Amino acid sequence: MSENSESFEVPKQPESHREIVQTLAVAMFRGAIWWTVGTVAIAVVLAGVLVGWNGVFGALVGGAVGILSSLATLVLMRQTAGIKPHMLLLAVLGGFIVKMLILLVAMTLLGGIEALHRNSLAFTLLATIVVTATAEVFAFQRTKVPTIIPASKEG
Repeated sequence: MSENSESFEVPKQPESHREIVQTLAVAMFRGAIWWTVGTVAIAVVLAGVLVGWNGVFGALVGGAVGILSSLATLVLMRQTAGIKPHMLLLAVLGGFIVKMLILLVAMTLLGGIEALHRNSLAFTLLATIVVTATAEVFAFQRTKVPTIIPASKEG
């Protein structure tokens, strides 16, 4: 082998459940960020053209809430990466319920603000969440890590 081929290192594959979940969270973030930002940008332009400044403000706030919601999912993934699988279910379901309640309260409170066009806010939030979730699924599928980890000698 030549010196060049020896200096090339293959990236280390994650081995533990924690490493795999953290790898997936990073890949899902990278796979979704530009699609999400693009969706918000399109929604802001459309709302501005169709509704005016209230539509722009509504779309910006809806996009911000959608992005924060999606980031909360990835933070939850990273924080719960090391817990036992049977406790993970509780954390995921609890996180989902809390997230839905926060979104409901946010939409209820923001919907009454005159400066925000209610439909622009709602449609941008919905589009942002759907596009982000879809992009995260595609990023998950493209990530080459095992999704089933056999029990280790330690566990």
